Parts: sequence; C-alpha cells; structure tokens
Amino acid sequence: MFDSSASKDYKDKLSLVSAMLIFGTIGLFVRYIPLPSSCIAFARGFVGTLFIICFLLIKKTPISWLAIRQNIGRLILSGIFIGFNWIFLFEAYRYTSVAVATLCYYMAPIIVIVASPIVLKERLTVYKIFCVIVALIGMVLVSGAGQEGEMNNLTGVYFGLGAAVLYASIIILNKKFSPIAAYDKTIMQLGIASFVLLPYVWVTEDISAITLSPLGMGLLLFLGIIHTGFAYTLYFGSLPRLRGQTIALLSYLDPIFAVFLSAFVLHEPLSLTGMLGAVLVLGATCLSELKE
Repeated sequence: MFDSSASKDYKDKLSLVSAMLIFGTIGLFVRYIPLPSSCIAFARGFVGTLFIICFLLIKKTPISWLAIRQNIGRLILSGIFIGFNWIFLFEAYRYTSVAVATLCYYMAPIIVIVASPIVLKERLTVYKIFCVIVALIGMVLVSGAGQEGEMNNLTGVYFGLGAAVLYASIIILNKKFSPIAAYDKTIMQLGIASFVLLPYVWVTEDISAITLSPLGMGLLLFLGIIHTGFAYTLYFGSLPRLRGQTIALLSYLDPIFAVFLSAFVLHEPLSLTGMLGAVLVLGATCLSELKE
C-alpha cells in the first residue's frame, strides 16, 4: 500500500537537501557579480522579499500582522544583523577562498554554544566544551595562520568570523521570538535587511558610477530569486515535518558542497592542514547539534 506519510517525508528531505545545495553555491555566484558587497546584499534582500510575498499571494497564505507586531523589536534587530551578515560574508568571499569563508561562517553554532550560558541561561557541558575546543583547533588550521599566500588572507578569515558572529546573534534572537510563522518572520527580516542597507549603500557607494553587464544582472537576479526567495521557500516549507536531527545533519550539505565547488570548480587550493581543519570544524559543529 502506498504510504503517503513516507512520500511527504521524502519530499521534505528532498526540499531541504535542494535548499542546502543552492545555499552552497552562493559564493560561486557572488564571485562573479562585479558589485560592492553592500549592493549585492541589498539586491538579495529586496528581490528575495518580493519573491516570498508573491509565493504567499499565490498560495493565498495570509500574513499575521498581530504576530509581527508582537515581535517587531526582534524582527528589526535580526533584520539589521542579516543585512550586515551578508556584507561580511560576501567580503570574505572576495578576500579568501569560498571554502575558507564558508568554514569560518559555520563557526556560528560554536559561538552560540559559548554564548549560551550568558544569553540563553543554558548549561555548558563537558561535551560542548570539547566540541568548542575541537572546532577552534580546526579554525586555526583552516585560517592558514602563519602561512603566506593570497588564498590564506587573514582579512577574509576575519570577515568570515564576523559574519559568523552576526549569524550566531540571529540564531540566539530567533530563540527568543514569540510564536510567529516562519514565512512571516522571513519576509520581515529580509525586508528590514534591504530597507536598512539602502541608506548604507547610498552613503558608502557611488551609485551613479555603478554599471552592470547583462551577465552580472542575471547573476544578481538569480541570487535574489533562487538563492534567497526560492531556497528559503524550500527550506522553511520542509522544516515543520522533519526531525531536528535530520535538519541538523542535512544542513551541513551547504558547507560541504561549498568546499567541493571551491576545490573543483573555482580551483581554489585547500592544503592538507586546511582539509583536516575543515573536518574538525564541521565535525565538531555537527556533533554538537546532533547531541542536542
């Protein structure tokens, strides 16, 4: 007999895997968009917001303005963090390899673990401390500290870790939200991110001097529509019916795929110590979440 629940579970897992693989290609696209990181971040938030609004209109899914009002302060703050988180991450892609930038970014769960006793009043267990230490050792190896070479540029590592701090702040804020639908929260966060970034772009960049080829425009639209609107729709649509461990495990397809693309598509070198560091960072962060 046909098992409809098994079919739905398979579709949800496929949606989550697809979203993670799309997220994993962001660095590849950003590399070839000849715009400042702030402009790319603004366009991503603006186009992504429009896509998700259109998606909800097509599905005739109402937006809960009451839930939004109850969370407006956290929504504004998290939206600001998202906007500047993207700027830091995109700058990291420019200064170092996509692999190193992505691995730095995935230190965010470790940062959450370190901050959790203070901001979330959670107990820091011996197991969690062990995961933090292993991840930090891996991060030192990934960063290439003490090595020379453009792809080991510590500036890119600092930008990546800055993005991780902002991402960790978003994770912590999300734990403090009153009940609100995932799509409502995402629309507001993306919309606020683009709204905040607009004056920032206006002040820091010479808009009149910016030119974009048809290819660059296509990549920018793809980043906003596919990497943001479509991928976020797949991601949030799959979460309600999947187990937490399944989500945690499949989420690590993103950095693994990004490292793969960095090596085999962009031909960016990753030394043996860097590979060992990648295993330590991803292994420690993944195990720390699966343990929960």
